[in-house]
Amino acid sequence: MESSAKVAITLGDPAGVGPEVIVKALASLPAGERGDFVVVGSTEALVRADRTTGAGLRFAPFGEVPTGAVAVEEVAIDAPLPEIGKVSPVAGEAAVRYITRAVELTTSGKADVIVTAPINKEAMNLAGHHHDGHTGLLAHLTGSKSSFMLLASERLNTIHVSTHVSLRGAIERAKTERVLATIEAGHRHFLRLGMRARIAVAGLNPHCGENGLFGTEDAEFLAPAVEIARSKGIDVIGPIPADTVFARAYHGAFDLVVAQYHDQGHIPIKLVAFETAVNVSLGLPIDRVSVDHGTAFDIAGSGKANHANMLSAIAYARKMARAPRQKASA
Repeated sequence: MESSAKVAITLGDPAGVGPEVIVKALASLPAGERGDFVVVGSTEALVRADRTTGAGLRFAPFGEVPTGAVAVEEVAIDAPLPEIGKVSPVAGEAAVRYITRAVELTTSGKADVIVTAPINKEAMNLAGHHHDGHTGLLAHLTGSKSSFMLLASERLNTIHVSTHVSLRGAIERAKTERVLATIEAGHRHFLRLGMRARIAVAGLNPHCGENGLFGTEDAEFLAPAVEIARSKGIDVIGPIPADTVFARAYHGAFDLVVAQYHDQGHIPIKLVAFETAVNVSLGLPIDRVSVDHGTAFDIAGSGKANHANMLSAIAYARKMARAPRQKASA
């Protein structure tokens, strides 16, 4: 019988805190639950992190795992393990190979969902992989034309019309078709998880343009997207000025806010849920959840990295693994 796991966890950049938060998170779970996971990456990096953190885990090859041990899908990088805390093309190449293998496991049915530890975009680009991060790389690996970034937390959730582009580029992307697709992606996801989906669309300009005084994009592109979505039965309103909509959502008026660009959605989430918010990719043929922090090279190797965010990502991934998957398009 072929080996399978509910959750595939990618090691991330092996020079960062990914290995440490993974071993800490898995060590904090009951031993009997570790069979739900496979770590995709390097056993050597995991052993190094285990030694640093004192997690006390045992590791075994995927498919040959005794109860209580952690399964590892070994991915060779044809080079010595990179030095901790340093940007390097070797680490960037390793991170991409780990993600690629996790996608293969998921698309072949050997895993249900991917949890990704942090990667370093500079290292990835030094290795010759010119993507904007996990989001672009996953879209490339799965043949998807685009995807949507959802930041999820207990009291505030945001889905982004655009992410890793310039502010000028973000303004250009805030068109009716893309805003509508973002609303629909968030709506589908919340319904899939059995959650209420009251959606608010954040305005692009100050005060949503103030009747054209500060720009016309809100009336010209965002409002029509909201009207089309409402005609399809989606519970959505907007655009609502961005300086109030996130506070209203945080206090319970909305379940999801559509942010027009990266910082508009990231700043409020990181303010109220920095250690617990997770990054979810929507619109892909696979499910993926990530921690919402970086490689933290400054503390990598010290054992100090907080694993709370990894535990949140694991919990959200398990919830997705239990939910029936619906076909989605971006």
